[in-house]
Amino acid sequence: MTDAVVTNAGVSSNAALVRRDGGLDAALAGEAGPGPEAGPGQEGLALPAIPVSAGALIFDRGGRLLILKPTYKSGWTIPGGVMEADGETPWDACRREVREECGLEVGGGRLACMDFRRPRPGRQGGVRFLFNCGALSRTRLKAIELQPEEISEHRLAGLDEALPLLRGPIRRRVRAACAGHGLVYLEDGRRPPGMRRRSAGPSR
Repeated sequence: MTDAVVTNAGVSSNAALVRRDGGLDAALAGEAGPGPEAGPGQEGLALPAIPVSAGALIFDRGGRLLILKPTYKSGWTIPGGVMEADGETPWDACRREVREECGLEVGGGRLACMDFRRPRPGRQGGVRFLFNCGALSRTRLKAIELQPEEISEHRLAGLDEALPLLRGPIRRRVRAACAGHGLVYLEDGRRPPGMRRRSAGPSR
């Protein structure tokens, strides 16, 4: 299935997207559709088209992370993919992708990381949401059913083993989410200057 680019205006129907973005990054490439009409005093303003994707951190009770081996590229990734442009939310997209790729139903989670990816030639950029879906039982993890056209195998691995296997942008996101407390904000996989690790109260 081809996913659409979500913009301020809606859908770009001719966007050429790679299905997962490298789990969540190898791709969101293509043309953004026409933007919305400018409001009063905004004539000539270029409003951004923002692709959105969502991924899931899923662990076993021993703290090992579920990682997936895609069929369409090298390396490993985590469950996740592009948000549909039909009113789907990032959390809905996360649960749908986990269900499609792994055959698992995720009932709960928390937003652990948001990563803004700047556009550059050949890459449209966008926003990546990463949800921590907690630890699942051995019984549930044994029921994993992979989506064979996209996923060839899965593995549960400790973070020390899993992180080197993940592609760079996802690796940085996962590392930050697992090391952080609460929601972590990143830009291109890194904490931007001036962004505190924890709230220190109002600035003076």
